Amino acid sequence: MKHASLLDDIMALDVIDTHTHLVGDHLCAEDFWKIADYFWLNRELQTAGYPPEAEALPEEKRMEAFLKAYQSSRNTMMNIAFTTILKDLYSIELTDLASIRAADERIKANKADLGWAQSVADRLHVRRFAVNHPDHAAFEGMTHDALLFPRIDGWLPKLVQEVAQAENREEALEQAKAHIRKQLHEYHKLGCLGIMTTLSNYDAAAHEQYGINRETRSDEIMFMLLHEVCAELERHGMFLQLFLGVERRWGKASAAPVNDSLRVVRLYGLFEHYSIPFELAVASELNNLDVVQAAWNFPNVHVGGMWWYNFRASTYTQSMQYRLEALAPLKSSLIVSDARCIEWTYGKIHVVKRLLSGFLNEQVSKGWIDREGALYCASEWLYGSAANRYGLKGQEGL
Repeated sequence: MKHASLLDDIMALDVIDTHTHLVGDHLCAEDFWKIADYFWLNRELQTAGYPPEAEALPEEKRMEAFLKAYQSSRNTMMNIAFTTILKDLYSIELTDLASIRAADERIKANKADLGWAQSVADRLHVRRFAVNHPDHAAFEGMTHDALLFPRIDGWLPKLVQEVAQAENREEALEQAKAHIRKQLHEYHKLGCLGIMTTLSNYDAAAHEQYGINRETRSDEIMFMLLHEVCAELERHGMFLQLFLGVERRWGKASAAPVNDSLRVVRLYGLFEHYSIPFELAVASELNNLDVVQAAWNFPNVHVGGMWWYNFRASTYTQSMQYRLEALAPLKSSLIVSDARCIEWTYGKIHVVKRLLSGFLNEQVSKGWIDREGALYCASEWLYGSAANRYGLKGQEGL
């Protein structure tokens, strides 16, 4: 019997998008520019001469500048994803100003369709999307609301600074711990199975025993509070999703990926001390191996999706090779769209499924795995691993 292509089979597999910036009451792009002005595409367009303040241009000049930069950067990953969005969702190929206007009209028309967001999700079988703000989780017009993993990097660094600046640091530390316990208890009452946070640069390490005094550094205080976070998560049976590898201390223009070779091992003290699941997503290329090593060393550590600067074909392929060689598929999740509208989840996940099918097809052709094993691996990386951590196992196809 002739099999369907591996690409076709993988395109039909269920997906969980483990990190988005979707907002439940306006999931869809309102017009062409809400898709075209996505930060990551904009950065790549700027490498082709697109003005950083293009939105301030008169409309026609803005379209002309966009089209020129778009046509000059067709090789880049976000351009490929953007092209896929327009082609698959709107049957548009950008060739001139008229095609931009046509795309704008179709995007506005589809936005008015209450079923549009669900139809976009269904095209690539995306069953659930994760968000990090409680007021974003009610997804209008969709079968399921979002998975809610509240992010704590809005208040955790503030607690660190309050302790560091306090006259009585011991008392301030206890107050910060009480705040953590109260906040995580509230998240648990909301039904959240886990939380998410980014971590800034740090030289402290989780296995060290720090005391609070006038010489205690801010990163040491942060680890003292992280221990409290993990202890409270363990008490409630919740998980911790960590996003690592982006630093903002090097200038005002943008965040940067930093390949700190000790970034992940400094967290080992948390992994070995607490039984909670940890999901690690990184944005720095060299740390892709470090998170695989951590998942290999600790049963409760899982490798998360590819975040920020890791969204490139080269880093995806390299990371998939690391994972395939070292870990059972149920230890890895692959999808972090970071999308701000439903259309970008389509473009980015379509690219990932293409990369995944190409990678696994090569492994099959070389005899490292068989076709059945390739599809099992893909199904876990796209859906099953996250579904297991997020309490959704057995809901495939729903």
